[in-house]
Amino acid sequence: MEWFSTLSLALGSAWTSGINLYATVTVLGLLEKFGWAKLPGGLDVLNNWWIIGIAGGLFVLEFFADKIPYVDTVWDVIHTFIRIPAGAIVAYGATNQLDPSIYISAFLIGGGLATAAHGSKAAIRVGANFSPEPVTNWILSFAEDGIAIIGVIVAVFAPMVMAAVLGLFILLFLWFAPKVFRALRRLFKAVIGFFRGESFAEVAKKAG
Repeated sequence: MEWFSTLSLALGSAWTSGINLYATVTVLGLLEKFGWAKLPGGLDVLNNWWIIGIAGGLFVLEFFADKIPYVDTVWDVIHTFIRIPAGAIVAYGATNQLDPSIYISAFLIGGGLATAAHGSKAAIRVGANFSPEPVTNWILSFAEDGIAIIGVIVAVFAPMVMAAVLGLFILLFLWFAPKVFRALRRLFKAVIGFFRGESFAEVAKKAG
């Protein structure tokens, strides 16, 4: 069942990458660095203080940016093209020593899970930004940080639990999908505006 543990870790880490990529990479790197876990495939490259340090520094930056209304949405706009491919790469990296049918499938499904996680996060944040107070953003952000960190740990040490979590998430996502797609459409419009040089306020307005 080693293949199942590897696949669960791969897809679980891809999913958490869609929520918080930098927390995912930092936790994976620390688990490998201190010998608490042996990461499969090419993920052992994360056993590097430079990678851990850069990911950790970006996690700290995101920790604060993600708790400010509208700044969090602009952050999501920027990370639309970062979290999703990174999730696919993490899934591929974990499985690239397995059969090609597995690692190619993991790459595709991992990218899909990262997209779904990122889209769900963005959709929820867009709704929260209509609230006039910052408390909702703080609660959501802390919850997302916790889900990402705990999710990585569960993916590494409890593959069966992670498989169940992913199954539940997929069911919820199918119900939530229309709102997610609307939010992603707004984000893509905001991304186009961002690269056209629109102001911070204009990008946030389009995304919200």
